[in-house]
Amino acid sequence: MTTINFQVEAQAMREELIARRRDFHRHPELAFEEVRTAGIVAQALAELGLEVQSGVGKTGVVAMLDGAQDGPTVLVRADMDALPIQEANQADYASAYAGKMHACGHDGHTAIALGVAKLLSAHRNKLAGRVKFVFQPAEEVAGGAKAMIADGVLTNPRPDVTLGLHLWNSMPLGTLGVADGPVMAAASDFVITIRGRGGHGAVPQLAYDPIVAGAQVVSALQTIASRSADPLDHVVVSVCQFHSGSASNVIPETATLTGTFRTFRRPVRDLVEARMNEIVVGVARSLGCQADIRITHHTEPVSNDPQAAARARAAFQRLGHDHFVYERTMGSEDVGFLMTDIPGMYFFLGSANSERDLDHPHHHPRFDFDEEALPLGVALLSAAVADYLLVE
Repeated sequence: MTTINFQVEAQAMREELIARRRDFHRHPELAFEEVRTAGIVAQALAELGLEVQSGVGKTGVVAMLDGAQDGPTVLVRADMDALPIQEANQADYASAYAGKMHACGHDGHTAIALGVAKLLSAHRNKLAGRVKFVFQPAEEVAGGAKAMIADGVLTNPRPDVTLGLHLWNSMPLGTLGVADGPVMAAASDFVITIRGRGGHGAVPQLAYDPIVAGAQVVSALQTIASRSADPLDHVVVSVCQFHSGSASNVIPETATLTGTFRTFRRPVRDLVEARMNEIVVGVARSLGCQADIRITHHTEPVSNDPQAAARARAAFQRLGHDHFVYERTMGSEDVGFLMTDIPGMYFFLGSANSERDLDHPHHHPRFDFDEEALPLGVALLSAAVADYLLVE
């Protein structure tokens, strides 16, 4: 195989990558508002001579890098959106916008994907096939991937494989999470409404208390994971909000509970949904109340194709990186929609450095990562893409 020194070329971009990431970090944009970010991305890709299409899935950008010969199409995906969080960091590149922050590493993902485009475009005469770069909006609200798919991102041409990475502050810098099969969960949300009969808190026997019914529902929902699902399956059911009542001596008419559940497999998701309906309605009825539940499925599992994962691990090992862990999380990512019908590999790149206080978790007001992960990410992701396209 023709040799490209991925690590040397990526390291040569180090200062550029850091500067670009810090610019994105200082100017975070929320879901479907990534106008500035998308504009910078589109301009950078056009300057590399790539065919660029903007406004895909509202604010997404797609760019095509064609090799010198025909061959497979590799989709490289990066997300661009930030979160509605007030940043607590004091770095000079901290968010300039109140209540908005890159607290999940998407600024790094965008910088890395632009670095991959730059590295591979310099070697396009050695490539047989093409790279479809997808810069996606609105990952945090699980709407961006579906919007881009609706606009045809998986057609003309249809990718043969999807590759991407997530900077991961749950692992030390340089550690690679490269598991086969499901690595991130499908996310579903629910809203439960319980209707009882209100009354005076001093005479509860004359009321049907939706708070008591709701409390029993919260406890009973936990039996889904412990008693309904196979212990070898992964299930999380979390009630995260409970709203009811307006006075200390009044039993209210209604209670509203909201939360999320996470699964790795569609049959398990269907089981959880069925049991939730049975529990919510049955428990409420047993206490004289009525209830309904509304469930919304937001993402599909992110599941790595074993062959694609094996090829990526081999490419990483050729660069001398073999500190692999089989990382899985019940967190979700809408890249799963891109990988539902197309084999893919989505790996975690450790980005934490506890000695520098760069180990706060994702979605934390003090989230930040070790920027040495940027050139490393460019080298690793470029090598994984080149494994499919580089001319021998």
